[in-house]
Amino acid sequence: MILLDPDARPVIGHRGNRAHAPENTLPSLLEAVALGVDAVEFDLHLSKDGVLVLMHDATLDRTTDAKGPVASRTAAELRDVDAGARFSRNGRDFPWRGKRVGVPTFDEVIDALPATLPLIIELKTAAATSMLQAAIARHKLAGRIIVAGFDPESTRPLRGGNVALGASQPEAAGLVVPALLRRPVAASWYHALCIPPAHIGIPVPVGAIVRTMRPHRIPTHIWTVNSASHAHRLWRKGVNGIISDDPGLILASRSGG
Repeated sequence: MILLDPDARPVIGHRGNRAHAPENTLPSLLEAVALGVDAVEFDLHLSKDGVLVLMHDATLDRTTDAKGPVASRTAAELRDVDAGARFSRNGRDFPWRGKRVGVPTFDEVIDALPATLPLIIELKTAAATSMLQAAIARHKLAGRIIVAGFDPESTRPLRGGNVALGASQPEAAGLVVPALLRRPVAASWYHALCIPPAHIGIPVPVGAIVRTMRPHRIPTHIWTVNSASHAHRLWRKGVNGIISDDPGLILASRSGG
């Protein structure tokens, strides 16, 4: 799979084609696919009735016309909220408002996406892990996904299985000092790194971390990169995947350089 290839340079749609369509919605993901992305990334929460749904935040307030926790509504109720209500590229126009774009379920998304498309799945709550395990088996997804989560408890039940895992925030943070000191690190349970270029305004030593991971053949994917020049600087440092809100821009830049 391209997401685990330490020599590849995949372009990954962050929550779909987030710069141009409402994040974590079917239109956004399908737009990214139409652009030719190598993979897409999206986030998972659980609905009130225990269904996996695509949403980054624990609440509906930022991205929809509804308010309150995602977990307080059923999957059917979430499908009826307006998930395009707040999307705007300029703060004045809301082109997706009222277009009947709801919060999709995981099953709906998998059924709509190409059957071979690689995925990065971010678990936003450990409560969703067992449901995701069942869905991975049901859809036969194990060979084309990376499952990650900031909280190590969200991926702990999946360790040692047949699903590729991304490092949690504590594991990724633990690489910084050894990388800067050029100390080797032992092999761990994760299969990929998905990290930001900066944390709370402090640059992450991406090049040093890539160098530290190279003996283990563990790829490094960086989020969120929306500048072609930034993507090329990262690729020169040995980074693999570029996770972008504007994957079309990065794809065009990659093919041109």
